[in-house]
Amino acid sequence: MDIVKDSGAEERPKWDNKVQYLLTCIGFAVGIGNVWRFPYLCQIYGGGAFLIPYLIALVFEGLPLLYLELAIGQRLRKGSIGVWNSISPLLGGLGVASMVVSFLVSIFYNTILAWVLWYLFHSFQNPLPWSHCPLNDNRTGYNEECEKSTPSNYFWYRETLNITSDIETSGSVQWWMVVCLATAWGLVYICFIKGIQSMGKAVYVTATFPYLVLTIFLIRALTLPGASDGLLYLFTPDVLKNPQVWLDAATQIFFSLSVAFGGLIAFSSYNEEKNNCERDAVLVGIINSATSLYASISIFAILGFKATTSFNNCLQANIIALTNHFELPDQNITVENYGQWFEYLNQTSPGEVASLHLRHCDLNTFLDQSASGTGLAFIVFAEAVIAMPGSQVWAILFFVMLLSLGLSSMFGNIEGVLNPIHDSIWCLSGSLINSSQESFCIVCLVSFLVALIFTLGSGNYWVEVFNGYVGSVPLLIIAFFEFVGVIYVRGMKTFSEDIVFMTGKEPSIFWKACWMVISPLMLMAVLIAYVIIQAQQHPNYFAWNPLYELFPQTEVKPYPDWVFAIILLLCVVPVLSIPLVFVYKLIQRRLRSSSARTELNPYCNDGFEVETREQKKRRA
Repeated sequence: MDIVKDSGAEERPKWDNKVQYLLTCIGFAVGIGNVWRFPYLCQIYGGGAFLIPYLIALVFEGLPLLYLELAIGQRLRKGSIGVWNSISPLLGGLGVASMVVSFLVSIFYNTILAWVLWYLFHSFQNPLPWSHCPLNDNRTGYNEECEKSTPSNYFWYRETLNITSDIETSGSVQWWMVVCLATAWGLVYICFIKGIQSMGKAVYVTATFPYLVLTIFLIRALTLPGASDGLLYLFTPDVLKNPQVWLDAATQIFFSLSVAFGGLIAFSSYNEEKNNCERDAVLVGIINSATSLYASISIFAILGFKATTSFNNCLQANIIALTNHFELPDQNITVENYGQWFEYLNQTSPGEVASLHLRHCDLNTFLDQSASGTGLAFIVFAEAVIAMPGSQVWAILFFVMLLSLGLSSMFGNIEGVLNPIHDSIWCLSGSLINSSQESFCIVCLVSFLVALIFTLGSGNYWVEVFNGYVGSVPLLIIAFFEFVGVIYVRGMKTFSEDIVFMTGKEPSIFWKACWMVISPLMLMAVLIAYVIIQAQQHPNYFAWNPLYELFPQTEVKPYPDWVFAIILLLCVVPVLSIPLVFVYKLIQRRLRSSSARTELNPYCNDGFEVETREQKKRRA
């Protein structure tokens, strides 16, 4: 890892090469959500129709903000706190807000990696443990809860989470989840132990391996029966009648690119100042969206196979029931002619057919049984893998892929926390060498201890709370003020000169229009719409009820008032630093007398003291 000296005042690491930087940015942007959130949104809104608002949001909201963050980080060569303090001390709270959000996201995100590790460890068993029900305590039969539900549901809710019936019942700490959580943080520590030097090497694997696995899955899935049905169902266009699709598309592209976390600003700060950041932003944004689409094709090709298998099993059960009841010769009723036989028997003996209580078998019904988030990864897809020949291999590949995606995203989240801390350490001590390792150890240890709440019986409910609200309103607010800070405080003219200095060309009218008007207005519209929609209904969550109407399944429950209060805090507290720092700096500026002006550390323009004109010229 080379060290570059900038202006004689700053020593800052830099990337070994351009590929390493791009892979890190792509790995941060392309996360688990590309695999389990985007396909779900495509499916529920009709893939062809959903892509229209998605691409509009990408062009006019996602790419401009991505370009802005990469450019300002590369030009000022500082982390999130340093960048906004350099633009204006009044904006210092913006960097603190990004750091707090990154910290909170890292806590629950690594818990998901702990779940992935748990499934990965069990993928080496033959048969896979979620393919069959375990014996009961008396070893006289199968577990009753598992029999009434499904083996995959039972393994997820009982064997993995040992989940409680609601969020108010905490339950005990699950020791196996504590071990997996410690392992997950250990992996992050090993990969990040030498900063971008070790992380830059790790991304060669974590950022590229998921594409290899997705390609293998796609090739294998296309040879399975029902793959075409899954793809047809995914991309069947639907009329854009639901206005919710525009909100979901805008938020999906926004969160998918991982902007406003501070990680991208930190990554770009390790670049050379003379670098075409416009090309980098467009490349990262397009690859991220293309990956989402590519993952959707692979995932739904396999889910189409799962739906076809379930559909055929449903028909076979009905065929056996009809054949036995009417004493028909075997093979008379087949999957192909089942409809004709059912219609004939229902006309001649309707009472007898009704008494058999045959299941209604419809392929679209099974295709509708998709899921998002943990439900897709740990239940639906895990169930689909069982029906594939060589299920162990496919399970191992799938969960290693999720682990790689998660680690790449964790690198960005951790960098969004550590980089501002390291910059602050430099301000105080003038050196990064002695304190960076200690701060990283402290961050990992504190994160692990806080994340123990997610290893409780109610831990999954709290993961959903953090996942649903920490990365929503706070990021939208941070992104809006990023546009304000760069375009209206630093100034469009100055920022354009920065772009010319770095890329050698003036930003186009498209970029200027998006930065000044279109993107901030879109962000504000999304924020207002999101708040209005959330305010119209009390937030609910899915709780696992093992006794629900005699069959274990999830049921919708409203969040208790005290949990709702925590949700409000998670939305408000991360961005409180923005107005607090603004007011503090404003008061401090007005109270400070001109005689109190002293020389600043040129690297740490944090706004606590005011420079004289001579000092500004000398620093410039």
